[in-house]
Amino acid sequence: MIQASPPGSTATMVTAFTAHEFRLRSPGTVRPVTITATSADGTPIRATDQGQGPPILIVHPGSSDASSWAEVAARLAYRFRVVRIHRRLYAADRPPPGHSMATEVDDVLAIAKVLDGPLVLVGHSSGAVVALESALTAPALFAGMLLYEPPVAVDRPLGGAALRRARAALDAGRPGRAMAIHLREIVEAPRLSGWRKLRPYAAAQISDDEAMEALGVGLDRYAGLDVPTCLLRGERSPANLRRRSEALAAVLPRLLPGQVLRQQGHAAHLTAPIEVAWAIEDLADAVSRRIG
Repeated sequence: MIQASPPGSTATMVTAFTAHEFRLRSPGTVRPVTITATSADGTPIRATDQGQGPPILIVHPGSSDASSWAEVAARLAYRFRVVRIHRRLYAADRPPPGHSMATEVDDVLAIAKVLDGPLVLVGHSSGAVVALESALTAPALFAGMLLYEPPVAVDRPLGGAALRRARAALDAGRPGRAMAIHLREIVEAPRLSGWRKLRPYAAAQISDDEAMEALGVGLDRYAGLDVPTCLLRGERSPANLRRRSEALAAVLPRLLPGQVLRQQGHAAHLTAPIEVAWAIEDLADAVSRRIG
């Protein structure tokens, strides 16, 4: 059982997974359905809804869509109602004009409000930044939050000059170049194997980066966040993501013990979905008094 740190504590006790009480179940037997909510600007926002029980809302990472978390959702759907939002930035053929973090937050809150909350909010990578901002805006909607390696801007802009070069490459009709800059210079990925398949997401990913960069530098905005939060990271993830998580842990007032996924990186939702489901289940159980 996870125990919350007292307010103001920066304790980040780390647990590495070896065994768990969570039973291995075959995914896919709890069929998902699609639900829709209307965002603040009138745009219909879709989400995939699966299972019954206390609600969990998942915000997927960049350069992907909600289907990337299907395996994790299927493992959890036997105990929980698992909802995966389709981020509008990645649900269309091209990024919507005027994209902003505020729009993403409005979309998340629209879905959250149609669920029986308060709920557990899960965010991954840029989706974890969206989750942070959503919880900051409407903390009463969320009983707890799990963040998987949010790329928060600690002491310098998220992308800076590299992001400007990526935008220039995109505007010049070179999406592959833009994505390579994103991965090599912003994410600081140790290798770029398989990056070509991400080219179709380049326009959305660069808009995603720009929305996060527009939040500014520094983490003081999260020092008053009144939502119990667990930070999840991969043992093999890029070092800069580890540093960002450590800096965020130092300011969160209701920090829960963090968890490290052994021999995993930034894509454990694909390579170790059961272990990711364990971490989410742990959090949901820890805050079960708030979500009934």
